[in-house]
Amino acid sequence: MRQMIQFRSKRAKAARPERRDPAPSRLSYKLNRMMLRPWVRRFLRHGLPVLIVVSGVVFWASDQGRRDDAMDRLAEVRRQIEERPEFMVRLMSVEDATPSVASDIREVLSIDFPVSSFDLDLSGLQEAVETLDAVAEASVRIRSGGVLEIEVEERVPSVIWRDEDALVLLDMTGHPVATLEARTTRSDLPLIAGVGADIAVAEALELFEAAEPIRDRLRGFLRVSERRWDVVLDRDQRIMLPEGAAITALEKVMALDRAQNLLERDLSVVDFRNPGRPVLRLGQGAVDLLFDTGFQSE
Repeated sequence: MRQMIQFRSKRAKAARPERRDPAPSRLSYKLNRMMLRPWVRRFLRHGLPVLIVVSGVVFWASDQGRRDDAMDRLAEVRRQIEERPEFMVRLMSVEDATPSVASDIREVLSIDFPVSSFDLDLSGLQEAVETLDAVAEASVRIRSGGVLEIEVEERVPSVIWRDEDALVLLDMTGHPVATLEARTTRSDLPLIAGVGADIAVAEALELFEAAEPIRDRLRGFLRVSERRWDVVLDRDQRIMLPEGAAITALEKVMALDRAQNLLERDLSVVDFRNPGRPVLRLGQGAVDLLFDTGFQSE
């Protein structure tokens, strides 16, 4: 009887389902704790997809043949886009330039049209145009209709500089503009000469304005020792000006000429290097006349 009871008890226990332990395993516990960390969640949300994509790209690019094929396809697509009609430049327009300067610009740039706008370095073209002496500033842009438009601001010649054996047009800053074949080509501009005259153009222009009463007799301005000016007139007359206050000294000479016809006399030099003690040098005719008169009086 006791054995039967024990057998029935074992069968009941066997038939009864085992209750599951609610406590998590150690691995599950550690994983749950790890998922609570912010950097882990950020990595799974952003870093892991990026890592998978980068790994795939690296694997694909590890083959040289695939890389070359991709570059060829990319170059072909780029060429097709660059050579579309709307991106082609077919003409060049040079605005606000004289014919000679426009010709020099076309020669310097030497562009073989038609050309894709993607192949044009606009900043490089602008720098090339501004290397010309006659160009002060330039702007380059591509206009609708496939026209390369170049607008230039030319330098304005202010004086003629006799540089050794050449005649050079200079602007008011002393920058070269162009060479000149003959002085008579630009008789409206003053002539300067001498070493250092090109860096004193502004003062020469002021002297030119001050010499307006004798403009018809003016031959030019000579820079002496790179520090002062001589005003050269016809009949071999010369006005020697001081190193400082040259404009004031020349105005005094003009006042004396108006009052006493100073420059109409037979003088070779009016020396105003010392404005407090001006010196007059007689011409050869006046010297001969003076000596003849002196000998006759004796």
